[in-house]
Amino acid sequence: MVILFIFILLVLILIIANIKIVPQAHSYIIERFGAYNGTWGVGLHAKVPFIDKIAKKVNLKEHVVDFPPQPVITKDNVTMQIDTVVYYQITDPKLFTYGVERPMMAIENLTATTLRNIIGDLELDETLTSRDTVNTKMRAILDEATDPWGIKINRVELKNIMPPKEIQDAMERQMKAERERRESILKAEGEKKSAILLAEGEKESAILRAEAKKQAAIKEAEGEAEAILTVQTAVAEGIKKINEASPSEAYIAIKSLESFEKAADGKATKIIIPSEIQGIAGLATSFKEVIANDK
Repeated sequence: MVILFIFILLVLILIIANIKIVPQAHSYIIERFGAYNGTWGVGLHAKVPFIDKIAKKVNLKEHVVDFPPQPVITKDNVTMQIDTVVYYQITDPKLFTYGVERPMMAIENLTATTLRNIIGDLELDETLTSRDTVNTKMRAILDEATDPWGIKINRVELKNIMPPKEIQDAMERQMKAERERRESILKAEGEKKSAILLAEGEKESAILRAEAKKQAAIKEAEGEAEAILTVQTAVAEGIKKINEASPSEAYIAIKSLESFEKAADGKATKIIIPSEIQGIAGLATSFKEVIANDK
């Protein structure tokens, strides 16, 4: 009984040991007698003891590999160091397992040779300004080359481009000169705009001053015209009332004399009086004397 119990226990342990659970985003490659037998997906699986073997556990998540800097030579014979970052994903676990020995080393070497070929057709300035073009070409070439290995290249990025020290110094001087040139241009444009705004302000100020003087002159002329009109209206009204009162010739003569008196203003030494006014004036004087005698 003890031996049977031990045997049953060993069988249970063996069965349990050969039950496997494949987690999410993983696949297991199963070999039977050393040959490919199948690919386990996510879930619960059991293998035949001593016959089946899990040859490889494959992670199906997207991977990121940062390769060390690679020396490359541009078309104009400038040697520089460029490191790349490759984003890849395993799409076929079987091909990935049996397609190539040491896939990561294969991808690294393929990346280095592809990078050298692409950069060799570009000059230094093109290399520094054509990152997107280089990334796109490398991704297409690597994706096509790794397809038989069950690998999908999703993205390739040039992480750092490191020219020689003397080239970096020359580029920095060039950038500094360009910044100074742009600063000078911006300063000149600012001064130009300031001068334009100042001139426009002076122009508008002069226009406003001229307009103010014009309006003041118009108002002054209107005031004088209104005053003259008022005086003339008053004179006309006075003449009208005098005409309505039918004044005597003596009254008119007296008023005429008063007018001459005002015209002389005490400064004139000689005043010429018309003869008709002189007769009336004499008559007026005689009349005043008669009145005085009666009194």
